Amino acid sequence: MRFSRFPAVLAILSLGLGLVACAAAQDDTDSNPRFGIWRLRSDNPPPYKNIMTYAPHGDGGMSITVATTNAEGNTSEWGYDTLFDGMFRPVRGLENSETAVEYVNERSTRISNMRDGVVYQVIINTLSDDGNRIDNEYVRMDEDGKITRVTHAIYDRVQEE
Repeated sequence: MRFSRFPAVLAILSLGLGLVACAAAQDDTDSNPRFGIWRLRSDNPPPYKNIMTYAPHGDGGMSITVATTNAEGNTSEWGYDTLFDGMFRPVRGLENSETAVEYVNERSTRISNMRDGVVYQVIINTLSDDGNRIDNEYVRMDEDGKITRVTHAIYDRVQEE
């Protein structure tokens, strides 16, 4: 008779442990402040837009997707996955392209873009202190590694797209 409540207690403990596991998984998902949807600031008239989506990937990594609509309304999409380890990985949607990402510090990453085996661009991606803005410095290089152009872009966090 002492054990008649054991199944109920076991069920409550199991439910509690399940909720703790779900909360921990949610914390892992929310652990990178870049996760979410980002829109490029642009003076180009609609329908032009450039949207970056950052989502969890693997154990501590990120999946990046960039969707663009040009001035004529044509759309394109490409993306890649990273573990922030500086290893080059294929870019989906861009033939013969690879990207490597590594942390510079807790707010900045260095993104190296390679096409046909040659690094042609390095991007310094910096998240603002409030977590609602990403500044990208694009450094373009020729095949000898000489800098040919530096440009800047700002992405703002959006709630839904």
